[in-house]
Amino acid sequence: MIRLPFWPRRRPLATDPFVPVAPRVPRAPEPAPVAPREAPERIRARAERRMKFTAACFVFGFALVGVKMGAISASEAREPSTGSLSGASIVSDRADITDRNGRVLATNVDATALYAQPHLMVDARAAAEGLARIFPDMDAETWHRRFTSGSKFFWLKGNISPEQKQAVHDLGEPGLLFGQREMRLYPNGPLAAHILGGARYGEQDVRAAEIKGIAGVEATFNEFLRDPAQEGAPLRLSIDLSVQSAVERVLEGGMALMNAKGAAAILMDIHTGEIRALASVPDFDPNDRPAPAVEGDPGDSPLFNRAVQGVYELGSTFKIFTAAQSLELGLTNAGTMIDTTGPLRQGRHRIRDFRNYGPELSVTDVIVKSSNVGTARMALDIGAARQQDFLRSLGFFEPTAIELTEAPGARPLIPARWPDISTMTISYGHGLSASPLHLAVGYASVLNGGTRVEPTLLARATPPAPGTRVVSERVSAQARHMLRQVVMRGTASLGEVSGYQVGGKTGTADKPKYTGGYWDDKVITTFASVFPADDPQYVLVVTLDEPQIEAAGEQRRTAGWTAVPVASEVVRRATPLLGLRPDFNPAADSFASYLAESGNR
Repeated sequence: MIRLPFWPRRRPLATDPFVPVAPRVPRAPEPAPVAPREAPERIRARAERRMKFTAACFVFGFALVGVKMGAISASEAREPSTGSLSGASIVSDRADITDRNGRVLATNVDATALYAQPHLMVDARAAAEGLARIFPDMDAETWHRRFTSGSKFFWLKGNISPEQKQAVHDLGEPGLLFGQREMRLYPNGPLAAHILGGARYGEQDVRAAEIKGIAGVEATFNEFLRDPAQEGAPLRLSIDLSVQSAVERVLEGGMALMNAKGAAAILMDIHTGEIRALASVPDFDPNDRPAPAVEGDPGDSPLFNRAVQGVYELGSTFKIFTAAQSLELGLTNAGTMIDTTGPLRQGRHRIRDFRNYGPELSVTDVIVKSSNVGTARMALDIGAARQQDFLRSLGFFEPTAIELTEAPGARPLIPARWPDISTMTISYGHGLSASPLHLAVGYASVLNGGTRVEPTLLARATPPAPGTRVVSERVSAQARHMLRQVVMRGTASLGEVSGYQVGGKTGTADKPKYTGGYWDDKVITTFASVFPADDPQYVLVVTLDEPQIEAAGEQRRTAGWTAVPVASEVVRRATPLLGLRPDFNPAADSFASYLAESGNR
């Protein structure tokens, strides 16, 4: 008998394949509840609302498109920009420049630029030939080669006239396109050209162009003029347009009359340093500024500002500085007699006067007669160290601080060594070279009562604080008296202007070569003056380059015959414009006799 293992009996699983499973009978689904039928009126109302909403959307969309089309049609047309140019914003706004009375010297006007997109052209050859007919400086063959070179963009003209624009438009070439921009305009042409300098385009695209100053006050105040924070406020200069025009007209006429190569003039307020007129001829039109010279004498270029950049030996105009310092140091007074016996020997050098003035002259007559020997003896008493300190206090050792980009490069030429012979020659304006503007600053500082002034081209809202004192008021008055005597009975007698007391000093010096050395037959003549001498208001410096005139039966080249007559005409023309009333009282020079008496004490 076989025994089976014991295990508990188990209930068979329903999934056991060996256990039969009764089939499942699905239950019948329960019937879904029937929704109540919606009323036809509500269905119709909902459909109407949907149709009205859809219609409103269409009406709003078409209205929006219509408004946009109207705005586009009313706006100014713009040419499409090219993909080759950056999309960065270009600041093209630039403030105006005006004179002290608000008259416009420089402003912006709308302009049109011309450019080409050759890939849009229908006939490149016809376009090149058409442009050559409109613009004679454009060669048809050259531009045809460029148009067919594969490039997609060319600038053709930065500014074109309305007539030229119409002529280009009439060519009917779709690849020739126009861009709107602004250009810098100088409505007075060459007037004040060396002060304004000029501007050009910087970064540009077909929609706008950046205007950048390249010289003069345009370059110095470039950031101010394009600063949006200034809200378009104009740059107000110190010059007076009427005075500037009168000075330039007289200077051009004087240059022609004296057969000079060039000329310069500076008219400056003696107390504030404000420049009322600054001129250099020949000049240029800043609307069409010429290219700078790359070779030859820089002074031959019309861009050369002789008043600021011209560094010359200014001759006997320096003698008043020597006399003023001698008076200030107490070494002499106006009546002190100076030994003028010549020639004066210093080593192998000899110093002579233009003519024999006798054995001695007073300090006043040393200036009136323009004695080199007498001035050199006063300079030796002063000494080299004190002479240097005095000239340094007048600004002759550094460039002027005027707001022109050309000024920092006009550094005076000072001897590396300063022996006694340099002390002597510099005392009468030889051996040290400076610009006419340096001379104007020096005269203003000595003659305005004795305080240093700084030149400026900006109109001052309030008078500046007094500068460093260089001489006493007493010495300043005595110096003015000496200069008045030069005009009344000295080398500047042609400088007398009826109704005004003009005082000044002449200076004639050999012209230096730009390659080194001096010309034997060419001179620079200068007349530095102050008016009215009894109540000084303005300093005027006039310089002529290579003047020569026939007068009194001889060829004359000295300042008394050339620069002085030009300066006197400037004074005659400018004084009414400056608001100075003439005084025809013969007793007006009584201050001169008073100074003569007080100076001899």
